Amino acid sequence: MSDRFPEFERFADEVARLRGRMRALYADTRAKSGLPEMELTVLTAVVNAATPPTVAQIGRSLGHPRQVVQRAANRLAELGLVAFADNPGHKRASLIVATEAGRELKAADHERAQAVTRAVLTHVDAQSFAEAAERMHIIRTGIEAYLRERDG
Repeated sequence: MSDRFPEFERFADEVARLRGRMRALYADTRAKSGLPEMELTVLTAVVNAATPPTVAQIGRSLGHPRQVVQRAANRLAELGLVAFADNPGHKRASLIVATEAGRELKAADHERAQAVTRAVLTHVDAQSFAEAAERMHIIRTGIEAYLRERDG
């Protein structure tokens, strides 16, 4: 990177470091779920979706290759945590639906994560997270607009 963009470089460095700290923060909760990180990420996306998503939608939303998401979804289906359903909007792209077992596993994981979050909030106030999330949303949507223009 160039010396002419120190703010961008600092931001990119902080994002990378924060991602690492967030992974470390919730490592124990992920381990207790019994699922690898990608499988838990896909299950979370399915459980939290307003409507059942497709593999491609999850991949685009999270910035992961479709094939990686497909492998995780297939494994979750093998474990009985999700099921594939017909998609009336697309013949080949099935919808992914959480099963009761999947929702229960995710609820237990969420409870463990909430305990960690409560502990963190004794060190960082909630308003700081809200402000940071808003700023990061603005940055993310700007980057997404650039990528659409570049790749469009």
